[in-house]
Amino acid sequence: MIKPISAMFEKISKYVLIVLFNLSFMFTYGQRTQIIDRPKVDERIEILSIVFRLAGNREYNSDVFKRYIDRVNEHYGPFKEHELITFVKKVKNENGIGYDAVMSMAIHLDNKFNLKQKNIEETLDKRWSKDNAVQFATLLQKFYKNSNSKRFFQENQALYKEVQKRFLPIYEHIDLGWYPKFYGKKPSEKFLIVNGLGNGGGNYGVSIKNPRGYKEVYAIMGTWSMDSLGMAKFPLQSYFPTLLHEFNHSFVNYLLEKDTTIFRDSGEKLYRVVKEKMNRQAYGSWQTMLNEALVRAAVIKYQKDHNFTTEEIAKETNEQLDRGFLWIERLVDELDNFDRQRDRYPTLENYMPVLAKAYQSYAADISSLDATYEARRPKIISFDGIQDGQNTVNSTIGQLKINFDKPLIGQGRSFRGISKESFPLIKGQRYSPDKKSVIIDWELESNKTYEIIITGNAFRTADGIPMKDYYLKFSTK
Repeated sequence: MIKPISAMFEKISKYVLIVLFNLSFMFTYGQRTQIIDRPKVDERIEILSIVFRLAGNREYNSDVFKRYIDRVNEHYGPFKEHELITFVKKVKNENGIGYDAVMSMAIHLDNKFNLKQKNIEETLDKRWSKDNAVQFATLLQKFYKNSNSKRFFQENQALYKEVQKRFLPIYEHIDLGWYPKFYGKKPSEKFLIVNGLGNGGGNYGVSIKNPRGYKEVYAIMGTWSMDSLGMAKFPLQSYFPTLLHEFNHSFVNYLLEKDTTIFRDSGEKLYRVVKEKMNRQAYGSWQTMLNEALVRAAVIKYQKDHNFTTEEIAKETNEQLDRGFLWIERLVDELDNFDRQRDRYPTLENYMPVLAKAYQSYAADISSLDATYEARRPKIISFDGIQDGQNTVNSTIGQLKINFDKPLIGQGRSFRGISKESFPLIKGQRYSPDKKSVIIDWELESNKTYEIIITGNAFRTADGIPMKDYYLKFSTK
């Protein structure tokens, strides 16, 4: 029996569609795995964060992931006086080794903690000298054996796998196709995501040249959110922008390196104004600051191109303003201008001279940008019941009312103390109906000096602008 032509065509069409689908899947999956690997826990990252925790580095002493940190402390507590830790304390004090310099060393070790010698001069953080790097690797191997770290990592495999599994939705949410489309080039680097379990809120972008000559760029993601059972969780709204940020670095960092001269004057002028804030984020030069600014603007551009809500975009923008990138809104506008002229500027690299001219205007206007942002901040105008600096506060006052000049978002409180001894016992809080005041219920002791830093974490305007930290000091009678 001869089949109708239409039936044969339908069968062929289905076959073709199946083949095309499979090819599409293979291409997409292959592109993802080629550019970016699945997130994982890396033993090199973990052992170095543990070593620098034992050496006392503040940035590696977060206790947020208590379930894991308790295991670290129990296993490694007896090794605080190991000769490796003594050596680390010496070189970190002499050369300022901390933060990303620690993670840079981690990726310059192989899986047996041998130093990748060829990469020392090229990509290892300059805070490590060659001699210190070699000695560190030698002592690390000894420490690993003495502390029976092999057993520690074996015992925690289930925990590591669970963390990797929980982070996977963040990884899968990235639209990798946007990056080459927007920047006009394919990435020249391999991108790797690592979950740093002991790093708290610290995120690090470090890189190394592999034997084939191209860079491997690591996004080492901190672990700063826990569920009710104390297990790491990764809310999309807080972790996804961070991962977007880190991936942008592999497209951005080389741009400024090609010609720093056209940005130097404006970069130096901007840096002088925001230097204090940049230093607090370990951005020690105007070049680093400009790289960070472009990466952060690109995150907002990605959000706009993917129809994030107005509130989500405003939150990200306001966070960058608070970090000192006072020109971020104008920089995002400039990226929109670039995107509208792709026939003339196929790549962002082509557009860099135009961006340099825009930066000249940012530098010329930095004082007004600063003043405009400061005017948008909520400010404390008075306290009910006490005065700042007062030495005769009645200890029976059961509450503090803080009055602001603008309505706040009206959620929570954010204080930190100079010390536990100088911080009051806070029992709760509530907002006035107009959201311009917050009432703090507390308990004070007599004959005591209190020092409180009121921060902008919770005290923000409705559009998310935080107050500037306020130092309150008073004494009870």
